[in-house]
Amino acid sequence: MSITLAAQDMCVTQSALSRQVQALEATLGYRVLVRGYRSIEFTPEGRRLFRHADAMLEQLGEVVASLRPERGHARQAVTISASIGVTALWILPRLNAFQQAAPKIDVRVAASNRFVDLEREQVDLSLRYCRPQDAPEGALRLFGEALVPVAHPSLAVDAIEDPAQRKRQVLLEFDDVSRPWLQWPAWLRGAGAGRAKPKGVLSFNQYDQVVQAALAGQGVALGRLELVRPLLEQGRLALASALPATASDYAYWLIARSALSADAAVVRDWICEEAAHSGGAPNARRAARRKARTAAG
Repeated sequence: MSITLAAQDMCVTQSALSRQVQALEATLGYRVLVRGYRSIEFTPEGRRLFRHADAMLEQLGEVVASLRPERGHARQAVTISASIGVTALWILPRLNAFQQAAPKIDVRVAASNRFVDLEREQVDLSLRYCRPQDAPEGALRLFGEALVPVAHPSLAVDAIEDPAQRKRQVLLEFDDVSRPWLQWPAWLRGAGAGRAKPKGVLSFNQYDQVVQAALAGQGVALGRLELVRPLLEQGRLALASALPATASDYAYWLIARSALSADAAVVRDWICEEAAHSGGAPNARRAARRKARTAAG
């Protein structure tokens, strides 16, 4: 959401990119961006267009990459698909340690909020968020989900359910109406927090943006515990409620292709180990230990 950074990525000037956006809007017949002071945001039409175009371009890029001929003895990268939020908050912070431990394995991370067809799109592993009844056969449950309010320690919020504290704080909202259990109204109702309005509300269409805003001290976020746990342990975020974590019906699952390469199997085992270390479910821990023993033998 920055014309300046986008222009740098495309190796064009800011004014040239602005003219391209204006030309696009003129062709479409409606605006896609609202320009503010040092900021831009989508119009409702622009957000809808972006969501569809982003998914289609991501799929096109994956197909093009899969058709590219190998050169020399280039190694085949192990492809992991995950949502944008899980990629940013769970996979990427752990990936550097894996690369140091297994430097001969190349990993390709495809961040997309759509469900991918592993066989058709040649994706080795996929981390997905769904209910148990919606998980495909053979999926491994990595860990469940619990929700906790979190904020930057400088805000000194320890009970956002308290109306007096809430009136002084901005709530950071995940703008996804398809998942109301991840939004503040549902959590506040469950907490019996009353109807006191917050100081303000900031909404974001990607969950990792919600967490980044919390890290910047812009307000209180509804944290998905396993995704923000490292930030809590590092002291970069603090619990903002005296209430226990609220469990949801959803969990995080690992899905693998029917036939994995040796490198992909190593990445699979690493994901299971990381899930176990972060409080994963017993079956994930058992599976990880069993695979480790097999590899050692």
